[in-house]
Amino acid sequence: MTELLPRPFAVDHPEIRALDATALDARPGAVLLARSPFYPGGGGQLPDRGTIAWNGIVRDIVGFEPTADGIWHLIGDDAIPDGTIELRVDPAFRQRMCEQHTVAHLVNSAVYTLFDGALLTGVRMTDSDEFSADFDLPKVAPEQLRAVEHAVNAAIADDRPVTTFDMDYDAAQATAGLFRAKSVAPPRQADGLIRIVDIDGLDRQACGGTHLVSTARARRIRILKVDNKGRQNRRFRIGLGAA
Repeated sequence: MTELLPRPFAVDHPEIRALDATALDARPGAVLLARSPFYPGGGGQLPDRGTIAWNGIVRDIVGFEPTADGIWHLIGDDAIPDGTIELRVDPAFRQRMCEQHTVAHLVNSAVYTLFDGALLTGVRMTDSDEFSADFDLPKVAPEQLRAVEHAVNAAIADDRPVTTFDMDYDAAQATAGLFRAKSVAPPRQADGLIRIVDIDGLDRQACGGTHLVSTARARRIRILKVDNKGRQNRRFRIGLGAA
């Protein structure tokens, strides 16, 4: 049976980029923390970057190991963190991930609407101003691309609030449109619930990542290219910051 892991603190508090914590356990090169501002990655979103400090020692975080008890933070050498642990997330990188994830929802919503319920098959966020999203589509016409781009930029200009709420997992599965990926979905939480991200009046779907508080915090987009990745898969390459 798959172990049900607790939801990372960062998912519900993406605005918190620093906090102090006490170690639950430690080993050479790693420390287990019950609460952390770091998002460990998942669903196409990259794990946060940042530093950990204790007793005047500062190290970069190099990885994460989520467990039922908390998240192991990996530091890449044999030091053993102890005492008060100071955690600092790279704010620029967190902002980039929140922006890309929110825009990915807007692209997903536009494609789902304009292509008769076409499902997402994958997202690849990056540390640049470009990322990609794959969809279960046989072909895409130029005018359809322009329609997707226009719909996303209109949603950004509308300054729609982005909020979240929890819902019973089975009820969410029975609700059309809340699960938009073809083969994967956010896992059921230990309490039997699932987190829903709601972009006011536009998009509502299950998701376990971090997001902006409103669509206007994102930059305009441009669809740079669409690649054929199989008979039924199209990769949308999306650029942020379009003039």
